[in-house]
Amino acid sequence: MCGRFAFYSPTEAITQLFGVEDPPEIEPRYNIAPTQFVPIVRADDSGKRSISMLRWGLVPFWAKDKAIGNRMINARAETLAEKPAYKDPFRKRRCIVPANGFYEWKKQGSGKQPYYIGLGGDTPFGMAGLWARWRDKNNEDETLESFTIITTTPNEAVAPYHNRMPLVLSPDSFSTWLAPDNNDVDALQALLVPSPSEGFTIWPVSRMVNNARNEDPGLVEPDTLI
Repeated sequence: MCGRFAFYSPTEAITQLFGVEDPPEIEPRYNIAPTQFVPIVRADDSGKRSISMLRWGLVPFWAKDKAIGNRMINARAETLAEKPAYKDPFRKRRCIVPANGFYEWKKQGSGKQPYYIGLGGDTPFGMAGLWARWRDKNNEDETLESFTIITTTPNEAVAPYHNRMPLVLSPDSFSTWLAPDNNDVDALQALLVPSPSEGFTIWPVSRMVNNARNEDPGLVEPDTLI
């Protein structure tokens, strides 16, 4: 599961890693939570990549109520081609969710200790995602674009902290994943494998991250009192 993450790299990183030309300035975020609007990378019909702000929690086009997105923040890689909410976006509307790290909670004593999990410290990376466009049938003027983060089985580094982890895409697979004319489900499914453990860094952080209203660079710093 991925229920909280951070993305705070400068604009130049979006250009260098994700191949987005002239990206907008994006506010650094250290405690991104479901239902919030988050930058994602997607490609148009010509393959040109851009940044869009979408709400976290996928609302399928057929949903009667957008509240369904509150419980669709993650999609299991193993069943994307089967689930009604995900099989169409899996073929047609894939995206990349930029991140510097994500949080997981591990039971310790009588409570849970949050941990920050990154890839080489502050190095940005891309999580595989799907997006959808929803229109309110009772109000044709209301539309909503939303996304979900794909999860998979954890690698050896993450396994002690949770039984799922976000699917971190290799930069070499970005083009295949975002290609608008790629609807080869088998080839896409082959990309959805856990990342190697090498390079992952994990440390305990302050329980301040438990409250989604808290936003501060200190949230991703190691908690030296642990």
